[in-house]
Amino acid sequence: MKAECVVPSRSQVGEGALWDDRDQVLWWVDIPAGLIHRFDPSSGGNTTINFGEPVGCLAVREAGGLVLAAKSGFCFFDPDSGKRQTIADPEAHLAMNRFNDGATDINGRFWAGTMKDGGPPERMGRFYCLDTNLEVTPWKGGFFTTNGLAFSPDGRTMYFSDSNKAVRTIWRASYDPDTGTPGEPEVFFDTRSVAGRPDGATVDADGCYWQAGIDGWQLYRITPEGRVDMTVDLPVERPSRPMFGGTSLDTLFVTSLGVGLSAGRDQPEAGSLFAISGLGVQGLPQTRFKG
Repeated sequence: MKAECVVPSRSQVGEGALWDDRDQVLWWVDIPAGLIHRFDPSSGGNTTINFGEPVGCLAVREAGGLVLAAKSGFCFFDPDSGKRQTIADPEAHLAMNRFNDGATDINGRFWAGTMKDGGPPERMGRFYCLDTNLEVTPWKGGFFTTNGLAFSPDGRTMYFSDSNKAVRTIWRASYDPDTGTPGEPEVFFDTRSVAGRPDGATVDADGCYWQAGIDGWQLYRITPEGRVDMTVDLPVERPSRPMFGGTSLDTLFVTSLGVGLSAGRDQPEAGSLFAISGLGVQGLPQTRFKG
């Protein structure tokens, strides 16, 4: 196994890694800086677009361009022309909130969660589903930091988490991919048993959940039975989101944070994008948003 820094960056909150299997590029963001990155592994080039406001997460659209969950809500964005189209801002009444983590289900809906941005933590986060007809449906609320959205290979299990230090729990819920309706959540994994709190996540072809262990210097592969069967050490304290990519979906890309670091341990690559090879594991293609 080898972890390589492929984009040396002092990103504040590198996040939102998403592999586009058609164009063979990785999209990722720096949330508070409002930067959208496009990394091409074939050339090693990383192109940056300044969106002008915090961007929590994104998905590639079937119709072209991107769909974003940003500070001002859901919107379409054409990275080539810079054109944007507002869809909906479900939390316009909550000035302190912004979108954070998100993922598409197997039928092309875009799920994303919100959180309070700044000040003392409060349970102001909620999950939303942007359907393919562009209707926005709120789901459960009462979270500090919504995170870890991912779906099982058959699309019938939805995973999510709360990163807050007082919670640090990953849940799962049965999911109806035909209607986009989750069932009642149950605890999947309590991260107090490992060093890192739950941050972004992805699911591999075996149905295992990969958790970025923020503040733990590690990634964890958790089986569907809720058992850690692989731990990957990293050169940075705050990994934030893993995503499988590459021509065979066997390279694990990992974003990281360059802020909030502990003193006393050198980590010059904090905030950078990493690529991990040699894991012997393959990921899943990420469904494009079909709205």
